[in-house]
Order: sequence, then C-alpha cells, then structure tokens
Amino acid sequence: MPRRTATLLASTLMLIALLCAGVLIPVPYSEMSPGPTVNTLGEHNGEPVLQIAKRKTYPTTGHLNMTTVRVTGPDYRMNLLEAVYGWLDHDNAVVPHKTLYPEGQTAEQADQENAEEFTQSQESAKTAALGQLHIPVATQTVVGSVVKDKPADGRLHAGDVIKAVDGTEVKQAGDVAKLVTRHKPGEKVVFTIIPAKDAAAAEKQGKKPAGGARQITLATQKADDGRAIVGIQAGVDHIFPFPIDVKLADVGGPSAGLMFALGIVDKLTPGNLTGGHFVAGTGTIDDNGKVGPIGGISMKTVGARDKGAEFFLTPKDNCATAAKDIPAGLRLVKVGTIGDAVKALQKISKGDTAGLPSCSPAGRS
Repeated sequence: MPRRTATLLASTLMLIALLCAGVLIPVPYSEMSPGPTVNTLGEHNGEPVLQIAKRKTYPTTGHLNMTTVRVTGPDYRMNLLEAVYGWLDHDNAVVPHKTLYPEGQTAEQADQENAEEFTQSQESAKTAALGQLHIPVATQTVVGSVVKDKPADGRLHAGDVIKAVDGTEVKQAGDVAKLVTRHKPGEKVVFTIIPAKDAAAAEKQGKKPAGGARQITLATQKADDGRAIVGIQAGVDHIFPFPIDVKLADVGGPSAGLMFALGIVDKLTPGNLTGGHFVAGTGTIDDNGKVGPIGGISMKTVGARDKGAEFFLTPKDNCATAAKDIPAGLRLVKVGTIGDAVKALQKISKGDTAGLPSCSPAGRS
C-alpha cells in the first residue's frame, strides 16, 4: 500500500475514532440556552396569564415579558461533541453539571424545588405589587413544613393555620417556637389550628378563615440541642383582599417575580404602564419589593431581543455581567426595587428615556 494512502487511511480511522469517542464519552456539564418569553399582560395557552377578580382592572397594551432559560435536565449527560459545540455557540453556555444540580439531586427533586420557588415568587409578586399600590395585605401563621417521623408527622399538615399554642394567640411565626420551647421534652403542647383545606377555601374569597378551629395535642420531643420540639417549621401565608391568579405552566424558579408584580400593577392602575412599548425583564422579588439577581442573564437578554424587546429591566446585581454582551437594539435598565421599575416604565411610556438608569460593565449607571 502506498505510503500516502496508508497515511490517509490511518488519519481517517483516527478521525472516526475521535468522533465516536466524542459521541460516546459523557462529560460532567450541562447546557443553558435562551428559553421562551411570555407577556404577563397577555395570554398563554388561550387564557390570560394574570387573572384578577372582584377588583376593577384596566386595559393594557404593550409587553411586560418574563424571560426564561432552557437547561438540560438533571439526568441528561452531555457528550464531548455537544459540550464543544455549546462552548463555541455565542448564545449558549456550558457549565459544570453540579452548578445547576447539587450532587445526588433527582429529576423529581429538581422539578419540585423549581415548582416551589415559582409558587413562592408568585406570592411575593402579589404582595409587592399590592404594597406598591398601598393596598393592605393581611398575614397569618401557618405550618410551613412537617419533619418526617417527628411528633407532628400525620397530625399537623403544611398549610394548617396556627391560631394559638397552649391557648396563647400566635401573632407571628416566631411565636410558635418560643411557645413550644417553654416546655420540657416529653411534655404535651396544644395547638389550635384551622385545617389547610378550610384555610384555602377562605383565602379564595379574600378572607381570613373563621370557625372550624381544632385542638391538636402533641407530646414534645428532645432535639439535639436539648430543646423541646414537635417537628414543624412555621411560615407566613398572605391573605390577599381579592383573588389574583397566575396561569402559566411549564415554568419554574423564582426569577419571574418582578415581571409578575409589574403586570399586576399595570392591570390595577389606569393607563398603560409601558406606553405600548415592548419591555422584557427578569429578577426575583421579595414581599417588600426588593429585586434580586438571577442566573443566565445573558441568555435572557438574547431571548428577549429575539422576540422584539426594546428595553430590558435588569436587577442591579446582574448589571455588570449583562452589560458585557448586550444584544444590538436592546437597552438595559437597572432596577433595585419594584418602585425603580415602575418609575422607569413611566419614563419609557412618556418617551423620556434619556435619564433611565442603565447598566455598564462596572455595574454603574
């Protein structure tokens, strides 16, 4: 066999071997890419994203789009070729698998965590929006979670409203632990509760649950530090003065909180908050309206611009990263609170955009 032919054959076989290895060898990485973006002022799957009842609402125009990042699942393992392609793709990001999914986390656990964060973000968005509009929101102390195989397991349930402990009224979540730890381990403690299903029915009507209280007696148990416990974590539940529902499936995580809150504000106030402009954004939000940073900011700006966004509301702590690679035609607007976002939207609506706080590579306006 001529030397040239032998060399060519060897090179071809080596290339085939490398390609096969690239396809077959899994690598410990996951991929992030721009995901869907949904207008919180519009519809999704044929129904309004934000549904508000028993309160006057106003017509809206324009877009207030929440943005998402698409990620490979916790059980999916990329091969070497996919990882290399992802690294070379400008709009995608390849990151260590453990960055997205802690060691040992199953797909079901990841889905559950994302769903819980999404639900909590909706509750905080409602609270922050009504706070921005100076509409009072009542609260009540509830059973947040129950520890398996502890005294409360099977007796108390997540969502049960805690009215009193040993006859002493519970005014805030911290009262529960204080009242329980007054006991010595082994002593009995009496909870006055309203079952979760009754509380949920009342909440749909915008009311505090009344009547139907039950007394549950539990024997306390000794914790590792010697305190008396029953095995629950107390939490806070909000009672909104009118029903507000978010209808959006197949989305998880907390990062849509800001855009949900702004959509609620827009629907509950006369006029158009956007002035008909296409505004997208992201950011977690807490009950007090503080906007927090999120992951995948660069992919969210790409996804927003691809759909036509002109402005992108950016958490101030994400500004430096987002400003390193701004999609052409998209303007980043820095926000730290829901109040900042509302003021920015009012300027955008009026066409007064010269003084909008913007993101710079150093995170300064």
